[in-house]
Amino acid sequence: MLYTARAPKPSAELDFGLLWLALALLAIGLVMVYSASLPTAEASRRTGFDGEFYLLRQGIYVALGVAAALAAFQVPMRVWQQAAPYLFLGGMLLLVVVLIPGIGREVNGSRRWIPLGFANLQPSELMKLLAVLYAADYATRKAAFMHDLKRGFLPMAAVMFLTGVLLLSEPDFGAFVVIVSIAMGILFLGGLNWRLFAGLVVVLLAGFAALILSSDYRRERLFNFLDPFKDPYGSGYQLSHALIAFGRGEWLGLGLGASVEKLFYLPEAHTDFLLAVIAEEFGFVGVLVVIGLFGWVIAKAFLIARRAAQLERNYSALVAAGIGIWLGVQSLINMGVNVGLLPTKGLTLPFLSFGGSGIVANCLAIAVLLRIDWEHRQMMRGKTF
Repeated sequence: MLYTARAPKPSAELDFGLLWLALALLAIGLVMVYSASLPTAEASRRTGFDGEFYLLRQGIYVALGVAAALAAFQVPMRVWQQAAPYLFLGGMLLLVVVLIPGIGREVNGSRRWIPLGFANLQPSELMKLLAVLYAADYATRKAAFMHDLKRGFLPMAAVMFLTGVLLLSEPDFGAFVVIVSIAMGILFLGGLNWRLFAGLVVVLLAGFAALILSSDYRRERLFNFLDPFKDPYGSGYQLSHALIAFGRGEWLGLGLGASVEKLFYLPEAHTDFLLAVIAEEFGFVGVLVVIGLFGWVIAKAFLIARRAAQLERNYSALVAAGIGIWLGVQSLINMGVNVGLLPTKGLTLPFLSFGGSGIVANCLAIAVLLRIDWEHRQMMRGKTF
């Protein structure tokens, strides 16, 4: 499947390297969310929180994410596989619920959140993890038919089409791109014929182009991304100020808290454009450190996938690879948007950007990775699951 060579015997019970990488990203996110959101929080003067409002919220989200991760780590991978179809169905139901007027919360023309009183649940964030679990289960069950378009690909394509319809109804085109990338990547690693895969990639690219060109606001974003300074006070406002932030940061940045662009010039500074604030305050070196940490996490995910495949644990291998694809695609899109290489999309930077559902989903993903690796280490010591 993925790899076949024999894995070396591990020397520890847990991959503490991956754990510390995740904690480092979460810690950087806490610091940078506080720095980027401070002007907005102080201006709003929310009762009892003032300038620390977003910091406290992010801290609560991280605590919830860590608690959820601790619980998820206790769940064996065979249980995740058995529950995958039902979890995915539950996620689909949430995507339907969020579209119901009076239940789903609408912000800036998008209905993506379900108010829970103390926080907002964003189903599309959880669907990324659920898509990994479901696609891996599907590819494992249908391994004998991965060469067949009708029996191997079309059933998954139908599920992804329905998911896409719901996501685009919010609309959340960014989440749709990430989930399709996850499904296609897992199917390919699960044995999908490469000629069929190449043809489907062409079809998907044509479909994405049609979706962009058929929508006025998506088409406008595409053309503005090509030349944001053509309309720097209108449609190119976000990207032009993000690029200014990168330029001001130079090599070493202006220092923590010294960003000017976060002072109501750069919209969504603590969410979608957090990397631009990092660039302004810590420069090229700071951005390089963040990229390096993400690269290391993604490499570890694929290494864990390789080790699982060596033990013929195909489901675990595909889940680990799917998580690597998810984190890699989403972080690449967010970084590409921040530096003007991709059109502006509403995708946050995993582990770092402000947001409860995203942080919890990211922590759950790390917990699943650690569980896969832990089971692999136990098997190497002669234990079974």
